[in-house]
Amino acid sequence: MKEPTLLDNVFERFLRSTQVFRNREVLRHDYIPGNLPHREEQIRCLGEIVAPVLKGSRCSNVFVYGKTGTGKTAVIKYVLNRLADKAREFGAPVKICYVNCRLAGTEYRIYSSLCNAIGVKVPFTGLALGEVFDRLKAGLDSRKLLLIVILDEIDALIKMRGDMLLYELTRINEALHYSRAAIVGISNDLRFKEFLDPRVLSSLSEEEILFRPYDATELRDILWDRARVAFCDGVLVDGTVDLCAALAAAEHGDARRVLDLLRVAGELAEREGSNFVSEEHIRKAEKRIEHDRIVETLRNLTLHSKFVLCSVYLLRKAKVNYAITGDIYNIYSELCDQLELVPLTQRRVSSLVNELDVIGLLNTRVVSMGRYGRTKKIRLSIARSLIKKTFATDDRLGRLISYAPRCLAEISSGRS
Repeated sequence: MKEPTLLDNVFERFLRSTQVFRNREVLRHDYIPGNLPHREEQIRCLGEIVAPVLKGSRCSNVFVYGKTGTGKTAVIKYVLNRLADKAREFGAPVKICYVNCRLAGTEYRIYSSLCNAIGVKVPFTGLALGEVFDRLKAGLDSRKLLLIVILDEIDALIKMRGDMLLYELTRINEALHYSRAAIVGISNDLRFKEFLDPRVLSSLSEEEILFRPYDATELRDILWDRARVAFCDGVLVDGTVDLCAALAAAEHGDARRVLDLLRVAGELAEREGSNFVSEEHIRKAEKRIEHDRIVETLRNLTLHSKFVLCSVYLLRKAKVNYAITGDIYNIYSELCDQLELVPLTQRRVSSLVNELDVIGLLNTRVVSMGRYGRTKKIRLSIARSLIKKTFATDDRLGRLISYAPRCLAEISSGRS
């Protein structure tokens, strides 16, 4: 008889354990529920903006702003899924295409996704960008469609590759005779428009919808809506949902985080063979998620933001107690030279430092230098080991974390 393996024992224990979840998928980020509490105003507003396509008219471009976990993507998918259903009911020639710009990464892949959505064949690589865009325009006109393009995390693409794609899409209707296109942009950065060329801004003619963070009461309502479907009866101990909501609201009102917290707590209880999810499971889940969240944030930074963070990492590695923007920019420029990339301006790098401060990877503090004025002292807010471990697997950054910048000696002597 075959001896049971370690995994056999793990799987058997799981199969014999008390059932905790009824449907854990309800707690995933990509699940779109039939009800979105506390986003009724945004749903109504977006619905009114896109409704004209049901009568064959192009709707306005709309840009949606808000921090991660405020329901932007869920609301847009909820509204546009129902718009697509209504369009089929009335025979309106509406086509909706969703693209995550951070995952797509390049203009070519975004145009390719749009072409595929309307049935135009484009090879994975090999064509000039202009040729792919021409195929998109020709394909649209031949099909006589009203295309709504959802560009999720559009700020990530703009920061990394510029705003040419957005400029071309805002002008696409000038080249179309029988079709029309509108843009729904989603940005986590409230200052997104600062990165746009004035010509792009003048072409957008967009409406804007702002999503504010959820408070503790709203997060509790969202959680209970999902928890009733996700968990078996009697599994949640009194106070667990309230604790989840309070922890997430105290940080930044992130609904994704609160759903993750409850799901991971349930999975920890499940692995222990527990009959219920307790506050202790919530505390353990919080510690685990915090580590994973930082690693995920590091991986999803834009390339130049990674270079900036790597510059601060190298300064700290050289025992420099604090950095100023000029120090960081000098090392950042060297890193760009190593990979034969054109560095951003010092002003733009300073903005990236501020963004890294906002998301908690850097800590910046403005201090008075007496008659020399004021300066900004910059430190890492996370362990160097996390940066090293995460960037070591990055094709471009793997060799840069051990790079010795030429300017370090001068900086170290002045600021150690």
